[in-house]
This record gives sequence, structure tokens and C-alpha cells, in this order.
Amino acid sequence: MRHILALLAMLCIPSTMLRAEELPEVDLLLVLAADVSSSVDDPKFALQRKGYAAAIAHKQVVNAATSGRTGRIGLVYFEWADPLDQHVVVDWSLIDGQSSADTFANSLTESPRPFKGGTAIGAALHKCMRLLDQAPFRSSRKICDVSGDGTSNRGPAVNGARTMLVEEDIIINGLVILTSAPTPYPLHTHPEGGLQKYYQDNVIGGPGSFVLVAKSFETFAEAIRRKLILEIASLR
Repeated sequence: MRHILALLAMLCIPSTMLRAEELPEVDLLLVLAADVSSSVDDPKFALQRKGYAAAIAHKQVVNAATSGRTGRIGLVYFEWADPLDQHVVVDWSLIDGQSSADTFANSLTESPRPFKGGTAIGAALHKCMRLLDQAPFRSSRKICDVSGDGTSNRGPAVNGARTMLVEEDIIINGLVILTSAPTPYPLHTHPEGGLQKYYQDNVIGGPGSFVLVAKSFETFAEAIRRKLILEIASLR
């Protein structure tokens, strides 16, 4: 029986590799990972969701997404909080024009908030890797785009998760959202530059990785649009 199982395993290898090679090719696999921990109250959550939707459907972002060799990218959006709280809001989709971008954005705004909780950035990075492994498309360029308003306070170590992704040639970029008003979450209150430095030192990784700053949730839409253009346009 052991010999039979070993033979079957060997026979499965070529077919698995062939299926991977036959997946539709895109210019970029991009995972958007959004923080919805308890420090992100409902008004801030609404601004964040609307900001992502507006950015994805923006003409400049669509132009960037369609300007590569294949003229399309693969995109997925999930939200995260505690170590076991990661919810895919819009699954892997091809963005190959204004229509597909609008469809993705509309699906994003129609979905309810999944949960609240702590801030487990390391667990979110692990989820990024799983989503990239399961992508129905293939690309030599993979990016995990993490946005958040605080440092990690739950779950696996952020540095270890970052190392794991970078070793798989996955670039991690960050977008930090500053909160000027006092909050009941001390770990989410930072002097200007503090949260950005935390992301630089602990979260982002890979060639050309970077952090952008949104001064508030009100300015989030503009910041995420700039970030998406920078990430996608770098393909050229």
C-alpha cells in the first residue's frame, strides 16, 4: 500500500505543475489587507471601505492596471483583526478595465463589516501568503498591501511572518493611518512618524517596499489611490 501511495503521489506532481502553468497570466497579484480592529470605529470603517472602493475604480488606477504586458492584474481584498479573524470581502478578481474595477468596488461597498477585535498584523501576513498560494492566476510579481492604524498586539510575531513572505519573493507594502484624537487604545496612539517607523522596521519587506501615510481616515481615499498607482505602475 505504501508503494502504491508513493506511485500515485509521483503521478500527481506533473499534472499539478501543469495546472499551475495553465493558470491565466496577469501582470501582478495584489492582496489588499485592511485593518478593522476595534480602534477603527464604524465611521472610520465606512471611510476606509469607501476609500478603497473609490481608489480601485479610479481612472488612474484602472489605467495603471491595464498598462502592463498582459493588460490585467489579479486583485483580492480581505479584512483582519484578531489572529483568527480574517475575512475575504471580495475574492480574487481580474481587473482588466473600468467595468471589472467598478464591479469589484461595488461588491466592496455592499458587504457588511465582519467583526472587530485586536490587531494581529502577523496573522494578516500569513493570510496574505495563503491567498497568494490559492490565486487562480499566475504572475512573477506578488504584493501584499497592508493598511492599519496601530501596532500589532495579538498573534504571531510580525517579523517572522514578514521574513516568510519575503523569502517567497512577496513584496509587503504598508499604508499607516494616523489618529490624532485620543483613543482608548494606547497602542494605537503614536507621535507623528512613530507608526510609520514601526511599519518600516517591522512590517514592510522586499525589493522596493515602501510605507505611505494617511494623515487621517478622511484623507485615506487619496492615500490609497496614490499607493495603488505606485504599486501597479512599477510594473513598467
